[in-house]
Amino acid sequence: MTEEKGLKGNPAQILLVEDNVDHAKIVKRSLKNHQVSNVVRHVQDGESALDYLFRRGNYTDPKSSPRPDVVLLDLRLPKIDGLRVLKEIKESERLNRIPVVILTTSQAEQDKAMAYDYHANSYLVKPLDFAKFAGLMNDLGFYWLVWNSSPWNPDEGD
Repeated sequence: MTEEKGLKGNPAQILLVEDNVDHAKIVKRSLKNHQVSNVVRHVQDGESALDYLFRRGNYTDPKSSPRPDVVLLDLRLPKIDGLRVLKEIKESERLNRIPVVILTTSQAEQDKAMAYDYHANSYLVKPLDFAKFAGLMNDLGFYWLVWNSSPWNPDEGD
């Protein structure tokens, strides 16, 4: 099987916002083994995620901090929680079309409702079983990086 590319033949850019190092390793390993060429950039807290997305602090250079094609966002994060990160992304005219997938252990109905109120594109609960988690990441990779069609260029206007 040939390796598929992300948007416009370039590697898909993924921003992973995850404070649990073990979960981040599973996500990165699963996406690396995927048939889609991708680059995963990982930050461990909500403040760093917003700095990356809004190109502040260490993330001002668009070449080293390109706009992601998709954001994988945990809810329970240090500094700034995931729901606030989601809200700020979706309130920004420059960022609101970036698909944001909530990837969390929370099954709380209130978290799900708030995530969709803030316009999350998907809400996935991380399985505790490693094989199921890896399978979920495989399916997620195919859906968001191959099958889903995006109406925008993430770096347009930058």
